[in-house]
Amino acid sequence: MGAADRDMRAEVLIDARPEHVWQLLTRTSTHADASPELVAMLPLKPGGFRRGQWYLGLNRRKAAVWPTRNVVTVFEPQRRLAWDTTTSGARWTFELEPTDSGTRLVQHRVLTRTLPKISTAFATLALGGESEHADELEAGMLETLRRIKAAAES
Repeated sequence: MGAADRDMRAEVLIDARPEHVWQLLTRTSTHADASPELVAMLPLKPGGFRRGQWYLGLNRRKAAVWPTRNVVTVFEPQRRLAWDTTTSGARWTFELEPTDSGTRLVQHRVLTRTLPKISTAFATLALGGESEHADELEAGMLETLRRIKAAAES
């Protein structure tokens, strides 16, 4: 098991053009459908995916359900999309790179600050511990990308 504050990364090659993958990434339903933990991603301001947009994330792991507040910080069409989860200090980034056969999609999770004490306590009490949850998040990132790949290639 790794440290909860480690940088995380997953990638997948998709047999679809970056424009198509980007369309999927800018739909809130794609993230909820693809993620093993995210149940819903609800916009808190009008205007769809864009820099500065706020989202309420609803997450679930077994019996535990919790909200997160997220702010889109990077919006570079067909290249990069990122949001900061203000409740945990995590930055989630998707990067698209054109390849000869389609798109390389990379997802990163880095912490922009120390995990808040409330996040640490919640992970310990409800999620089996910080390191265990971090391991699940990292495995979930690869699962998320595989589901996005399947959607893009169908």
